[in-house]
Amino acid sequence: MKIAIASTDGKVINAHFGRTPQFLIFEIVDKEFILVDVRMNQPACSNLVHPKGTMEDTMELISDCSYVIASQIGPGMIEKLKEKNIVGVINPNFIQVGMEELLLQIT
Repeated sequence: MKIAIASTDGKVINAHFGRTPQFLIFEIVDKEFILVDVRMNQPACSNLVHPKGTMEDTMELISDCSYVIASQIGPGMIEKLKEKNIVGVINPNFIQVGMEELLLQIT
């Protein structure tokens, strides 16, 4: 299972889903988290404006992930992610803590 993390520094889940410049992609293997990719993102939100296609591009970027954790995700985007079988999680925390909390919820 893959998890996308919205982080600007690689330590903290500190980016809004629509504003993150990158997603760190982790894979869960035997209850351990392994960083497998860093995907650069063209942020879809800019001052509450969403240029056509950018949100779809962001969802496509993480389409192979089961979960995305961000410091904030709007309710409309959470619904759109669900339609793509991606669970959006809001958890502004250290990456390790956020992933451990997610693992506790899903196992």
